[in-house]
Amino acid sequence: MAGLTRCLRSIATGLILWAMPLRADPVADWAGEIAEASVRFGIDRLWVEAVMRAESGGRTVWQGRPITSSAGAMGLMQLMPGTWADMRRLHGLGQNPHDPHDNVVAGTAYLAAMNQRFGYPGLFGAYHAGPERYRQFLIEGRPLPPETRAYMANITASLGAARTLSPLRPPQPNPPATKPPFLFIYRAGPSAAEPADTPTEGIAKSDPLFAVRRAY
Repeated sequence: MAGLTRCLRSIATGLILWAMPLRADPVADWAGEIAEASVRFGIDRLWVEAVMRAESGGRTVWQGRPITSSAGAMGLMQLMPGTWADMRRLHGLGQNPHDPHDNVVAGTAYLAAMNQRFGYPGLFGAYHAGPERYRQFLIEGRPLPPETRAYMANITASLGAARTLSPLRPPQPNPPATKPPFLFIYRAGPSAAEPADTPTEGIAKSDPLFAVRRAY
């Protein structure tokens, strides 16, 4: 009888474990914020989710502190202080860049600006490498850094639309206007959404959680 009881308990435990998800997706915790921001700025929520997953994994805390990269990129969408300040001013956000709601709104607004300028999948490359750097890729044929190419490939693959990016030739869509929106006119080099550390042997320091970026 005792053996039968142990067997039944083992079966019950197995059924419980089988029914449990193997791993919760932290990005799913922010479904409400993502849905609100995606509607507000006309961006597919799956794009926002993919960027958040690549940038922070949906985590707000890392090693016991508000999630911040070694270069200072902040929050769920990993916004640099300059980008946060611009988005906060333009969209009436609060003072805390780590506030999940406001960080998602700011990151989605920035992603929408990149989409307006570069379209799909260029918005992801511009979010990672910066709008000026991505413009150079499109207009001048300057190859994208390997980590940006990997970032774009990973995101498009996660969206079910992986695309091959040639290392020698950029895609040839109708080129975007050479003059960026006013928000980005005064910026050159990396996107304000990306880390821009001083590189060590050409590679920026990185945290294991964050997307790897080079200082261009």
